[in-house]
Amino acid sequence: MKRCMCVWTAAIAALVLVSPVTARQLERSRATGQAPRAEATETYHAGIVVDADSGVVLFEKHPHQPWPPASMTKLMLMLLVAERVRDGSLHWDDPIPTSAWASKIGGSQVYLKQGEIFPLAEMMQAIVIHSANDAAVAVAEAVAGSSEAFVELMNERAKALGLRATVYRSPHGLPPGKGQEPDMTSAADLATLARALVRFPEIMQWADTKEAPFRQGTMTLTNTNRLVRETTWVDGLKTGYYRAAGFNVTATGRRDGMRLIAVVLGAARKRDCFAEATKLLSSGYANYKAFVPVKKGDTVASDVAVKDGKPRFVRVVAGDDVSVLTKRGATPKLTVGLALSGDVRAPLKANDPVGEVVVKDGDAVVGRVPALAAESAEKQTSLWERLF
Repeated sequence: MKRCMCVWTAAIAALVLVSPVTARQLERSRATGQAPRAEATETYHAGIVVDADSGVVLFEKHPHQPWPPASMTKLMLMLLVAERVRDGSLHWDDPIPTSAWASKIGGSQVYLKQGEIFPLAEMMQAIVIHSANDAAVAVAEAVAGSSEAFVELMNERAKALGLRATVYRSPHGLPPGKGQEPDMTSAADLATLARALVRFPEIMQWADTKEAPFRQGTMTLTNTNRLVRETTWVDGLKTGYYRAAGFNVTATGRRDGMRLIAVVLGAARKRDCFAEATKLLSSGYANYKAFVPVKKGDTVASDVAVKDGKPRFVRVVAGDDVSVLTKRGATPKLTVGLALSGDVRAPLKANDPVGEVVVKDGDAVVGRVPALAAESAEKQTSLWERLF
């Protein structure tokens, strides 16, 4: 389902008292290469709630300030792998070997041994569910030849996605060593990255898995996201922690036909991190609803002319749902129109795109999906057919 909306100002109350980061803290962070520490009075440092399909922001707090994502760095690894499986350059059954470096990486891991080989799908389960650093390095090396080369791919993809505050320096997100700098991102960037990831069913299936066997059942992968384990409607996506970064989560939820994404960065305590993510998501669902003015297959025009076509007119339908996020209690006044890409010409096959279905609230476009020909039209061959 695709979902869009015009920009409404969210009326979501602040959930905590905010004590802004001071200029001195920011200066110290620049000198040390580490993110500023949140004041003790803050429950968390930065956060955001967005509609997953449209990207419309429902709530934000310090959304663009750089912050170390810790293991949420692996979200970009997930996206790069999923995209390559989609385009056919990788396959879920590809064998992924473990290098000596991967076997020694430390932190959260599945204790891979040098030379040990697992299919890509099993390595990715270890990464998505269990946040395994050794599996992340093994996959990065298999895809790009080295961790350093894979980090270059990560930064290229971040730039293409428009992630303004994001700089990757590792494929795993472990705290930087002496002389190294941390991976950095922002709440807004993580929300954008999560919006791209939720379109991949395999990633979402693993992100929503509470526990899974690994190494023929000799080890159990336990999801690091407590919200997945304890709720029925949160289905992802990734957590991250080390001391300087605090507790972090990118949480995805699906309820009442809506998917929302909440990011919480820099919580001092794990329970606060999950509690605030729950509050942010719940507040979004309490204040907004999905309104569907156009459903997939709905007729939007019954007599679109086909140049040199037989028949000369075809019906046009919506290629997908249009779902508009609205404030609860409000009924938007929407108009549905058809914007053709140009002349519709024969030959034409059923389901060929001919333009867009455009939904407006006043002058603002709040949704658009492909417009498809509902029937085929052959090309007229004789002068008689073209004239009459």
